[in-house]
Amino acid sequence: MHDTLLDLLRCPFCGTRLSLVEHDALVRRGADVESGVLGCECCAFPIVAGIPVLVADNATRDAMHALEAGLHEAALFALLGLDGVRTEQFGALLARGAKATYREALHILSPDAEGAYFLYRFSDPTFLTAEALVRAVGRPDGTPTGPVLDLCGGSGHLTRVLAGLGHSVFATSMAPPNTVVADLQFWKLWLAIRFTAPGCAAVCCDAGAPLPFTRDLFSMVILADAFPYIWHKRLCADEMMRVAEPDGVVLMPHLHSALGDNISAGDTLTPGGYQDLFAPHQPRLFSDARLLDEVLEHQVVDLAQGRSPTELGTESALTLVACPRADCFRRYTVPDPAEVRGELVVNPLYDVEWRNGNSILTLRFPTPEYEAEFSACRRYLPDTVTVDANLTGRVEPAMLGTRYEDLRRRRVLIDAPPRYC
Repeated sequence: MHDTLLDLLRCPFCGTRLSLVEHDALVRRGADVESGVLGCECCAFPIVAGIPVLVADNATRDAMHALEAGLHEAALFALLGLDGVRTEQFGALLARGAKATYREALHILSPDAEGAYFLYRFSDPTFLTAEALVRAVGRPDGTPTGPVLDLCGGSGHLTRVLAGLGHSVFATSMAPPNTVVADLQFWKLWLAIRFTAPGCAAVCCDAGAPLPFTRDLFSMVILADAFPYIWHKRLCADEMMRVAEPDGVVLMPHLHSALGDNISAGDTLTPGGYQDLFAPHQPRLFSDARLLDEVLEHQVVDLAQGRSPTELGTESALTLVACPRADCFRRYTVPDPAEVRGELVVNPLYDVEWRNGNSILTLRFPTPEYEAEFSACRRYLPDTVTVDANLTGRVEPAMLGTRYEDLRRRRVLIDAPPRYC
């Protein structure tokens, strides 16, 4: 946690400023706090692995007690929810240092369907649409905007996109962080700042409670794929508008509709219900299906014409964009894949076999349930691909010749963070 993050934070319970407590638990690396205790006018919160934990639950209490006893690793393990065999596995992973991968850590921290969702996140259809939206409205005039918040940001996939728009982590050594990822689950944030979006600020907090940020702060607040699972929706909506700048953007990709059919639907609302929650920020609704069509077929994000709740009918999912600025709602061209920021790798949904001078790529879904939920990815991910280059090792654009841009656009190849898979 960079020192200047304190300027952005407020206690979620009493609303007062937070400050570092001089304590034996305090561990610094220059302006970054790796471990310590934050205090306000009502309580105290731990900082573990560089992440301020601004929630009140048993795991946080156990982490505070561990810090007070000087047991920094025990504090980390308490917040990660590890015990038994997984404790030993994670300890071995930490011992490997820079050789450990996101995939290996994810297998320990989330050996379930959610883990599969995160591993293959860079190419699922909801991510393609959300990424295009972020790249469009996140920089509408072609210049970097102010601080942005990825709320319920998971392990940082969209956070990485936001940071790549020019939201440098620190403009100077004393500038506040410009890209913040927040989530209730500590383990997701640990993955985000170590693998997926390193250098971004992470805050562990509850989106169903008052957000721990000062008002009128962020130029964009995005909450993708998670809002239907939040019970206190009215509070969350009000808080998102509170922490956004008066003319900032509130972006809500992939909202499950109560009038349509969804796998793992959550506690859904009707399109009109979602729209009413954000009425003070002048929201407009868009069809998820139509947005995906336009991105895949025309490489555009068309926000010029919203859809009424009646027009959306029984569609399964929708996107909400709220912004008082009329210039936000226009037609955007989605640029071609950018220069590789991380490592060019074969999409982990593909098995790769080197045979007779060619790489044979075969699409393999992790489970039938994943295939059913994200079946739309077949529109751009072919069942098999043959490439006359060896893709079993390091992949370079020059190896692909004229096929490179198409393979990137179709997500057969992805720009992944280093040590992703």
